[in-house]
Amino acid sequence: QVQLVESGGGLVQPGESLRLSCTISASFHAINAMGWYRQAPGKERELVATFTGGGTTDYADSVKGRFTVSRDNMKNRMYLQMNSLKPEDTAVYYCHADQYYSGNYYEFWGQGTQVTVPS
Repeated sequence: QVQLVESGGGLVQPGESLRLSCTISASFHAINAMGWYRQAPGKERELVATFTGGGTTDYADSVKGRFTVSRDNMKNRMYLQMNSLKPEDTAVYYCHADQYYSGNYYEFWGQGTQVTVPS
């Protein structure tokens, strides 16, 4: 069982920055893909940024050029640097990871951290 714990959310003004952190309880060698999703009130959960299984990064069009996903393999942590925040970025942000183990696919989610950018 892989556990993910997010931190770093909060209330910021438009144009400001936040950095989210996700601590993962497994070595990154055991992880296939990892990334960040978000869910705004009344909307479906959507992909924000991810490290794919091939090790490349991918971003939602709405955050390209503003958000950067990174990771620290030694600390088993993943980060989401969010710059130039907008009110439409308001959502609960979730850390996600998946793995293949003994022929089965597993995915794991953190508990979420709230990011609020008032209009």
